[in-house]
Amino acid sequence: MAKTAMAKTAMAKTAAEPLVKLRGIIKKFGPFVALNGVDMDIYPGEVHALLGDNGAGKSTLIKILSGVHQPSAGEIMVDGNPIVFRSPRDASAAGIGTVYQDLALNQLMSVSRNFFMGREIFKGPAPFGMMKLKEMDIITHDEMIKIGIDISDPHQAVGTMSGGQRQTLAIARAIYFGAKILILDEPTSALGQKQQMEVLKTIKRVRALGNIAIIFITHNEIHSKLIADRYTFLSLGEVIGSGTRESLDGDDIRRLMAGGAEMADLEMELGKI
Repeated sequence: MAKTAMAKTAMAKTAAEPLVKLRGIIKKFGPFVALNGVDMDIYPGEVHALLGDNGAGKSTLIKILSGVHQPSAGEIMVDGNPIVFRSPRDASAAGIGTVYQDLALNQLMSVSRNFFMGREIFKGPAPFGMMKLKEMDIITHDEMIKIGIDISDPHQAVGTMSGGQRQTLAIARAIYFGAKILILDEPTSALGQKQQMEVLKTIKRVRALGNIAIIFITHNEIHSKLIADRYTFLSLGEVIGSGTRESLDGDDIRRLMAGGAEMADLEMELGKI
């Protein structure tokens, strides 16, 4: 019975239309080809792990999706409509929220001021009106509770929060301001094990909302296995493999994370030294 239910769930996810489609994405920087014909489908209510070694093209791809770079060729479709992002503002308006490793948080400012940074609520015309601090505190508290973090004092400085709590703040902020495609750039890197688990739990709670697509960039094979529904593996700017949690086993994931090399080949190469 459990296997049948899992199969039905997997079929339902596959039947859904992708929220984002990438087709034939190429990006050149002069003569250097950073991406060479990347295809990728991102579904709502799923965590899509984007994996690959340094230099694989992950950063270039997410910068194209977030409007920092424009592709040299190829097509991006959101909700079935072709779209061109000429700036990060365009990507944000289309519902793409990117949480980078630096989180863009001010350590000395309060939690709620960071939540609304640049988008503060004023009584009267901004910036000359009076800031509605109480309303901003309530919204910040409520939005963070939705994805699992209860901040008792929204006035506390962000610098007093744990790394996992800061990630949750940045994620909650992106969702509140309209992100329906959430790009998380190495969200568990440079965190301790307990904080890493906080972040993974937050990602699962966001997935449970059902309407948000999550692109999870990581080098951590274990983390990807814990929360990813779908995988895309990049190497030297090209997709070398992709699949769902159900279609890939641990050996497939390890091989593709190693750039497509078989473990026996790697052992043979090391044996020559």
